[in-house]
Amino acid sequence: MEKREQELFLEAMSDVMPLADSDRVVTQGGFQPTDAQLARRQAAQAESEPESDGLSLEAVEPIDPEDVIGWTRGGMQHGVYKNLRLGKYQLDARLDLHGHSVESARTALLQFVADCQLTDVRCALILHGKGLNSKPFRGVLKSYLAKWLPHVPEVLAFHSAQRHHGGTGAVYVLMRKSQKQKLENRERHQKR
Repeated sequence: MEKREQELFLEAMSDVMPLADSDRVVTQGGFQPTDAQLARRQAAQAESEPESDGLSLEAVEPIDPEDVIGWTRGGMQHGVYKNLRLGKYQLDARLDLHGHSVESARTALLQFVADCQLTDVRCALILHGKGLNSKPFRGVLKSYLAKWLPHVPEVLAFHSAQRHHGGTGAVYVLMRKSQKQKLENRERHQKR
């Protein structure tokens, strides 16, 4: 069978002619971009890369101070999110952002989330206030918080709090389990 395949190949290639030397492309070493090209490339990469933590200080779509806000990462069970919405989980930590600037609120939020992961906090309350008198528009911190929280990998869901916890001036935040909690769960549910 191999001989037959070789004959077919030679027959198919019988009219093929090698390329002439003049038709070949000759490269002269590696391409070296100019300084201007390097500068443009660097500027384009800087523009396309989001902030490392995803919490931008750029303009945000205003949210009315009385609006209920909420979000959940895909795959969350409906009952878990419902319990969060209804304030049925124990609140293990609390962050009060009243009086913070947008920049200091961002820093405080990132530190708070990191602290929650270290101390195995699963559900927390963040008081952002309604911002009825905030400038340049009402509800500034609420608007930024609603934009930021989905970009924080440790956050699974958030929802405006019940009235007794601050209502539309606060949010419940459900955090991912810490590595320690995941390990404990595996050990507890491991088949023996």
